[in-house]
Amino acid sequence: MNKFKSKIVKVLATSVVLSTLLAGCGGQDKASSGSNSKNEQVTLTMLIGDTINTPGFQEVVKNIEQDLNIKTEIEIRPGGPEGENIVKTRLATGDMADLSVFNSGSLLKTLNPEQNFVDLTNEPFMKNIFDTFKETVTDNGKVFGAPVSSSQVGGWLYNKRVYEELGLSVPKTWDELMANNAKIKAAGKTAVIGSYNTNWTAQLIILADYYNVHAQEPNFAKDYTAGKAKYAKTPAALRGFEKLEDINKKGYMNKDFNTTTYDQAMKLLADGDGVHYPMLTQVLPVIADKYPDKINDIGVFPQPSDSADVNGFTVWLPNTILINKKTEKLEAAKKWVEYYVSEKGIAAYSSKSKAIGPNVINGIKVADDAYPAVKEMMPYFDSGNVAPALEFLTPVKGANLPQISTEVGGGITKALKGAQMYDKDVEKQAVQLGLPGWK
Repeated sequence: MNKFKSKIVKVLATSVVLSTLLAGCGGQDKASSGSNSKNEQVTLTMLIGDTINTPGFQEVVKNIEQDLNIKTEIEIRPGGPEGENIVKTRLATGDMADLSVFNSGSLLKTLNPEQNFVDLTNEPFMKNIFDTFKETVTDNGKVFGAPVSSSQVGGWLYNKRVYEELGLSVPKTWDELMANNAKIKAAGKTAVIGSYNTNWTAQLIILADYYNVHAQEPNFAKDYTAGKAKYAKTPAALRGFEKLEDINKKGYMNKDFNTTTYDQAMKLLADGDGVHYPMLTQVLPVIADKYPDKINDIGVFPQPSDSADVNGFTVWLPNTILINKKTEKLEAAKKWVEYYVSEKGIAAYSSKSKAIGPNVINGIKVADDAYPAVKEMMPYFDSGNVAPALEFLTPVKGANLPQISTEVGGGITKALKGAQMYDKDVEKQAVQLGLPGWK
């Protein structure tokens, strides 16, 4: 864990995807600028999650068609367990698109990468991608994916304008955060936005707490993988479930949290009607696109621990672009991915969408016009107060955490019971994966 954390700090501390062009991509220009225009146009199909289709992504797709004469037919799937099941079904039935975007880390391993995706280990365009990322898309010693965006953090998005109006300061402890919530509620605003209609969003309070778990239990990931550590039996890990329950018990969420969607939650935050949204920073470009006059009002802080001395971000590595092993257009698919991570591809992406966190490709500089929230997170990277999310440190992640989180966050299930349910859920996957130390 300490080795992985050290690597994340070294490679991410000073590199953020911004509107600057990628430097140091020697050997890529010739390949990535090659045109397919003299040949018949190739059409590739691509399956992506609903959060991937940003203006930056769309711009790269457009440029690929212009420069390589490769057209991309995009199909949007939902996120969370529903989207995961769609991907698994499509793979099982042989109906998978030529290209797809999926989670890196533990969830990717559930797709049997070696069976389903093209090995990219020796492709020249992979040379400039950080090993930290490649480790999260490696199975049986082979690398299967390229990054679709920058890394990001999980934390508490907050409306800085409302914070200023109410005289609030960024909290360093959970008690301070709850005190802020009380003042926000008293002012007639929603203190914590819940968007449980999009159920994967319910788990962020638990997942974003992992930095605090690691700070107290540095061996948790290793012991968890070995079946020795459990959420319900580790006070530091159980605390995330307790925090989720705490928010509900004190009535800090919007009354319609069960029917509020991810998109509606972002509007509440941007408008300042909701002041906190526990979420990944992937929301930033969406807010910037839909509410450009309000993006500078949005900041982010780490999920607080119970001690002001423990304060840092949980980091998510990017989702990954994968090539279907059964594609009949392999050469075009490789050219597509090569272009995406090339100087031209990054320039196109950055011209329409800014970073949501530090990047995982060499040679990218920090720009002055970064989102305020991204600038706000960088001191934590500079000081080393970051840790990768648990799903990047272990192959074990239960499929039902979103549903369990909605029950705990919705007041249906107590925190301890929820943690016990998740431990059972995790056990099923660990046994499926054949991990030693599990039943």
